[in-house]
Amino acid sequence: MTAPLLSIRDLRVDFSAATGAFRAVDGLSLDIPAGRTVALVGESGSGKSVTAQAILGILPKAARIGGGHIRYNDPRGAAGGVDIAALKPDSERMRKLRGGRIAMIFQEPMTSLSPLHTIGDQVTEALLLHADVTAAQARERAVEVFERVGFPDPRRALSTYPFELSGGLRQRAMIAMALITRPDLLIADEPTTALDVTTQAQILELMRELQAETGMAMLLITHDLGVVANMADEVVVMYRGRVMEAGSREDIFRRPGHPYLKALMRAVPRFHMAEGERLTPIREVRSAVLARKAGEPHRPDPAGPLLAVRDITKSFTLRSGWFKGQVRTINAVNGVSLTLRPGRTLGLVGESGCGKTTLSKIIMRALRPDAGSVCFDDGAGQGPRDVFALKDRELKDFRRAVQFVFQDPFSSLNPRMTVYELLTEPLRIHGVGTSDERYVRAKELLDMVGLDARALGRYPHAFSGGQRQRLGIARALALKPRVLLCDEPVSALDVSVQAQVLNLLRDLQASLGVAYLFVSHNLAVVDYIADTIAVMCRGYIVEEAPKAALFRNPAHPYTRALLAAVPEPDLDHPLDLKLLMSDRFSNPAQWPEPFRLTNGEAGAMQEIEPGHHVRVSSPLLRRAA
Repeated sequence: MTAPLLSIRDLRVDFSAATGAFRAVDGLSLDIPAGRTVALVGESGSGKSVTAQAILGILPKAARIGGGHIRYNDPRGAAGGVDIAALKPDSERMRKLRGGRIAMIFQEPMTSLSPLHTIGDQVTEALLLHADVTAAQARERAVEVFERVGFPDPRRALSTYPFELSGGLRQRAMIAMALITRPDLLIADEPTTALDVTTQAQILELMRELQAETGMAMLLITHDLGVVANMADEVVVMYRGRVMEAGSREDIFRRPGHPYLKALMRAVPRFHMAEGERLTPIREVRSAVLARKAGEPHRPDPAGPLLAVRDITKSFTLRSGWFKGQVRTINAVNGVSLTLRPGRTLGLVGESGCGKTTLSKIIMRALRPDAGSVCFDDGAGQGPRDVFALKDRELKDFRRAVQFVFQDPFSSLNPRMTVYELLTEPLRIHGVGTSDERYVRAKELLDMVGLDARALGRYPHAFSGGQRQRLGIARALALKPRVLLCDEPVSALDVSVQAQVLNLLRDLQASLGVAYLFVSHNLAVVDYIADTIAVMCRGYIVEEAPKAALFRNPAHPYTRALLAAVPEPDLDHPLDLKLLMSDRFSNPAQWPEPFRLTNGEAGAMQEIEPGHHVRVSSPLLRRAA
């Protein structure tokens, strides 16, 4: 019987901290056969990434391997292999393994790539360290790898910096860096977590093709069971450093045995959930209880929409070239119109770069549009008012009424401020309440989002990702707004924490009557939270409908592509990854008739059933096919 490429037995990793020692990995055993994909699944904090760091010998200073073996059986080396756990991290043998025979794709490419060096320099550095090649040969090999991983201009990528690339291309650069040495084992740590669903599908298909070509093994670390169902051969489920269940993909999905695995599956948003059905997080957050008890006094609702966006257009001018003489105009938002009603949720869906965040900033009055209007009606009897005409007190009232929940809570929370200071800062700025009243309000806000009042004296770094996102929501609610603009609020959270935050948002809406503009790239998430869904592509709204109508009868080819790109944790509904490798679904000039838009043509929204509108190229067409 052939020995596995990597065999881990009874691995234990211990951390020492100010509060005492704790064990992050406790008796982990798994095998990774050559040419196969093993998925390591679990929530944040389960020990997945620590396992990868132990394999590569890059554990943080506070950590040490407390026992066990990590045996690497080099298919090109001597029989018997080597125990990585016994090697010194800075030894010559470990350096040859790390990046050469065993490579890794990290979760966040922007923080893993040096902003001071070109992509070409960073990718060729790995080859120069591990192979006997000249700089010129390394650059040629890099061009070949860039072409293979799907860079539109592989040679130009050599002189490109990370900040010039989209999220998908940065992830492709990380894959190129890992693959240029032709490793035997690729460790992919959450390689698609923050990517939109079509880019994620393209990256997954790319990894699968490269694995078939090179014969490398893969350790796929993820919390996304939909990705696991489409990529893995074997699955290992971890919880708090221990293996809860392990087996083939078929066994794990068709015959799950452990209650923890079953709970993970129930926490995933799914299409066609029953009306009123809730996600079931592993740890339910008891939220909004105080909100229901305190019962905000009913505020009058406007007769019409709370927010009305009409024909918004926004373009950006970019200069490039040696002397910035080349001018290029990007139309980020093209004639977008939307309405948001009190107490309702409008989901805005699309890929990265489609204009979702730009539109959110315009609604917040953080950006001024080139044309169009944003009208807000708070129900106070003054009727709809143009947001960009507001001044002084009226503008300050608007700022209170419309608040923002950011994608990355850690970067949006000041690390030098305590939770109490973060929650009461909006109240101080707007002159709301006395010091004692602000303290009471801060405790109420923590109760609304399911956090203990003892958290008031702590700093953001002391919280998990899901807890930080709940703090971001609490801060946004401090001024009792009418509207929350939620920009990808759950895209980087694991499935159980994501379920907690989504349930929390639904509870808060039911008790406070707040309206949401929910921006996301994941249609399954939007299906769970939204009442109406607008699909955005290249600055256009291409389809808008109540969610039941949209999922029952998606009319636009781009909407269909987004639906097809959502990985479901179901072996009977695999992704058609090859279909999604092309970008023709997001190119208006390649859409089929009657949807094709060419030469700057805007088309027109047509109603194909009550409340269901789709963009077509000619207003004469009465019904979309």
